[in-house]
Amino acid sequence: MEPLSRVQVLIAMGVTALVLLLIARFWLLFDSVVMLSVEFDAEILLLGVAIGLGITGASAIAYEVWPSYRNSANTYLKLVLEPLNWADLIWMGLLPGLSEELLFRGVMLPAIGLNMYGVVFSSLCFGVLHLSGLQQWSYVVWATMIGLVLAVSAVWSGNLLVPILAHTTTNLIASLFWKAKYTTP
Repeated sequence: MEPLSRVQVLIAMGVTALVLLLIARFWLLFDSVVMLSVEFDAEILLLGVAIGLGITGASAIAYEVWPSYRNSANTYLKLVLEPLNWADLIWMGLLPGLSEELLFRGVMLPAIGLNMYGVVFSSLCFGVLHLSGLQQWSYVVWATMIGLVLAVSAVWSGNLLVPILAHTTTNLIASLFWKAKYTTP
């Protein structure tokens, strides 16, 4: 695949976030979904960040022991992160963390049901969103597993802020570590 420019990556992130938010908004127009609450308190903030750190740690282990995942992650992260500057990584954490969680755990999960079926279906859809080619199958498997963790955290806590914080934390830390490891000074 042809390398992308910084502007192309930022536009793609912004457009993707906007499309996901529009899908969520239209879904809410045609379905009477009762979304999970978004309540700020220290315990919720710590829980979300702790789950994000756990996901990041598990990803680091998977990266080391699962060659297919490592290759998929490197292909994706090189395409997306290489053209970005360090300050842009904030957007890499925030945009997917907010838009994907609003759609998959905020709207889809409660619409299907805050049960095993909703958790599994929303997680599968989340995994498929990360499909950028059949050779990236392991990245889809990983994203589906992370979708399960995020969905369970949403159901268990009853608070959409938990998976938002976990997702944002994971994306931000993983991006920072990848950029530090693979950026030449």
